[in-house]
Amino acid sequence: MLRHVALFRFVPEATDEQRRAVLDGLRSLPAQIPELLDYRVGPDAGLAEGNFDVAVVADVAGPAEFQAYVTHPAHEAVASTCVRPILAERSAVQYEV
Repeated sequence: MLRHVALFRFVPEATDEQRRAVLDGLRSLPAQIPELLDYRVGPDAGLAEGNFDVAVVADVAGPAEFQAYVTHPAHEAVASTCVRPILAERSAVQYEV
């Protein structure tokens, strides 16, 4: 099994509405993408300075399922309409669990 972890930092001028749209859009993905075995999304708890704004943790069976997830039209739609317009920085890693 592979675990994908992505962190997003938004531009300072991102509105609360835009931030909510990102969370809502990301949270809608498990119902649309069957390759997702487990999927967690959450905003930073605000406990430390310099943290990213949102974390995504997605578990898939393997590399083929990861590619199916990242290229799925629902994922691409959320990324292009909600995330990228306010994205300042992104970091990600995939590892075996």
